Amino acid sequence: MKQQLSVLAGILAAVLLGGQASAAELRIGTAAEPSALDPHYHNLTPNNTVRRHIFESLLDQDAKQRLIPALAESWRTIDDRTWEFKLRKGVKFHDGTEFTAQDFVYTVCRIPNVANSPSSFTLYTKGIDSIEVSDPHTLIIRTAAPYPLLPIELTTFGIISAKAAGGEKVTFDKAGCKADSWPSTQAFNDGTLAIGTGPFKLVEYRKGERIVLDRNPDYWGAKPEWDKVTFRPITSEGPRVAALLAGDVDLVDEPPLQDLERLRKDPKVSVVETLSNRIIYLALDQAEKTPTIKGTDGKNPLRDIRVRQAMSMAIDREAIVKRIMNNTAEPAAQLLAPGLFGTNPDLKFSYDAKKAKELLAEAGYPNGFELTIGTPNDRYINDEKIAQAVAQMYSRIGIKTQVDAATVNVFFSRRNKGEFSVYLGGWSAATGEASSPLKSLVATRIKEKGFGPTNYTGYSNPKLDDLITKALATVDDKEREKLLAEAMKVAVDDVALVPLHYEVTSWAMRKGLSYEPRADQYTLAYAVRSAK
Repeated sequence: MKQQLSVLAGILAAVLLGGQASAAELRIGTAAEPSALDPHYHNLTPNNTVRRHIFESLLDQDAKQRLIPALAESWRTIDDRTWEFKLRKGVKFHDGTEFTAQDFVYTVCRIPNVANSPSSFTLYTKGIDSIEVSDPHTLIIRTAAPYPLLPIELTTFGIISAKAAGGEKVTFDKAGCKADSWPSTQAFNDGTLAIGTGPFKLVEYRKGERIVLDRNPDYWGAKPEWDKVTFRPITSEGPRVAALLAGDVDLVDEPPLQDLERLRKDPKVSVVETLSNRIIYLALDQAEKTPTIKGTDGKNPLRDIRVRQAMSMAIDREAIVKRIMNNTAEPAAQLLAPGLFGTNPDLKFSYDAKKAKELLAEAGYPNGFELTIGTPNDRYINDEKIAQAVAQMYSRIGIKTQVDAATVNVFFSRRNKGEFSVYLGGWSAATGEASSPLKSLVATRIKEKGFGPTNYTGYSNPKLDDLITKALATVDDKEREKLLAEAMKVAVDDVALVPLHYEVTSWAMRKGLSYEPRADQYTLAYAVRSAK
């Protein structure tokens, strides 16, 4: 009898404590956090990761970036410039309203109207010339020219509720959609418009502390295993892995490289990893003048290709991979890992400090000059350490170099204002092919074409722009791949950017959990499984 009373007391206690004893919760420690919950504000991996839990795309990608259905259950070409998408019926937004074609129309209209976007998603919407809604669950999308990337680019941005945002009557016009006002980023951050169709609903967002999500009980697709998910930004490496080992979190992304071997041997931990689609690079300001380079009488030496070649040749990429990345990366010769669509197998990297000094002298800088490398210190794996290593390598060839490191939000703000003559950056190819970094990072900034939204160097090459334009209008995959490979060679030969390495991405989790490593580096709670 006493034993029965004890059991009953335990059950009652669980109820009084909120009934959490049987709830399935997943706690994730992340190396970086989103700059906002607005799904269209910032084309950045942490933002794109979290938005996928709340806001879904028309189409999606699996762990290997292969195209799969999402809010559109099927699609087909009517002709080279016309696509038909059949939308999934019975899908509800988190507030209970029905998902229809108008939500897609409003989303595409809103993307170019996001205030102060540091990296716009117009990169992926500029190919759309017109949108026809033939019925609430059928979209006809036309492009001005053949545009084979349209389906894959539709995976990159989340669809918001037109009704919740007051956009039920907005129509798409390539010249500019009209609305009385557009939703603010703050309206998503405070939860007012954080209304998607995704597998989770937003419960709480405290910047710098946590993002809390609850499972969407009315989700149209496979139900996530977790009732509750908490993302905790733990940007310092030591505390992040310590939180995992202490049981404070269940899974972490980007575990410290120096701890990977120890984690692999820990019987309480599982580690998975894969080569990512992310390139880490140096961007070189090629404006006519730059106030942050000293010792050149006001001229910008980075406009001289010989100087740019020297700055690429001075970097010992293999040493960075070995000593700083603990061999958890691959040296880079181009803007996307070899073997992915549109890369060029003939491109190689070269390390020759002696030749680099000769090129500097030939360009008129035998004594070098002074510059500062800007870098985040909490965004990419070992970002500040990489910048410090490059600074030392530059100093050896006569370029006296300092490093200016800042937290990611401060860094992006300063980068966008043009405060750095040289900065360390990263790019994850959302489409999984070479057109992504080429179109965003090195194409001339042409707003009407969606070219160069993340080109902060002023680099411009009409030949490169022409090749990218042709590739994006070529339906034949083999021919498009050739054009992209040629464009990649032009960008690399011109040292439009200095490629450093491709990241290998790792995840560590408590034993009993499993996660398929993703080339896009996303940490998706709904894809985490536990042993049954």
